[in-house]
Amino acid sequence: MRQLLVAGNWKMNGSQSSIAELLSGLKAQLSGVSGVNVAVCPSAVFLDRVGDLIDGSNIELGAQTVSEFDSGAYTGENSVSMLKELGCRYVIVGHSERRSLFGETDAQVVAKYQAVREAGLTPILCVGETLEEREQGRAQEVIASQLGAVLDALGVEALEQAVVAYEPVWAIGTGKTATPDQAQEVHGQIRAQVAQNDAAIAEQLLILYGGSVNAGNAETLFSMADIDGGLVGGASLKVEDFVTICRAATNQ
Repeated sequence: MRQLLVAGNWKMNGSQSSIAELLSGLKAQLSGVSGVNVAVCPSAVFLDRVGDLIDGSNIELGAQTVSEFDSGAYTGENSVSMLKELGCRYVIVGHSERRSLFGETDAQVVAKYQAVREAGLTPILCVGETLEEREQGRAQEVIASQLGAVLDALGVEALEQAVVAYEPVWAIGTGKTATPDQAQEVHGQIRAQVAQNDAAIAEQLLILYGGSVNAGNAETLFSMADIDGGLVGGASLKVEDFVTICRAATNQ
């Protein structure tokens, strides 16, 4: 049995006071919740603060991105060794906003993914299609290519102790959500692609859904055979919503 994971991607949101209030509520309401792994991924400037606030709780720390370089003259970047020192367990790699807004290529995503793995942290590899690509009937092709970049460069073994997140780009921040059946179809395709290389790794691989997961749709989404939790955006900034999503994961 795969234990579900719910990871909150706070994106570029939060302040010292709002984060303290949010985490106080989450710790209080999630303290007795078991059977699900929970993580929060704040902006890099808050990683140290969040790490202190969640210390001793059942909430783990994640980062939203990382440099592919170990150190050097890379102004504004953060290395995986820095994230590890701050107590991060998870690192989001290849989020659609990093790909579309900041021009991250498959090659960069692979390099970042490998850096995270080599540091002993858990990458959350994001894959997903735009609305145009879905309407053109290219969703499966796009996702297979993004996942294939990692498989081809690093081998299927690189997906051991890793997480994949399917994020239909057209459903992020729009309020639109793939139907549970649409999401399950893609998740099944992702697992099947991995299984072509190694069935055992495919079976244990966590595949999260990352397209506007909210308190109202989480339980239905998580009931699908190949959906192993969520990469949650806006709803992760609201105590009651995020707690409801986490509790929905324990019901599966």
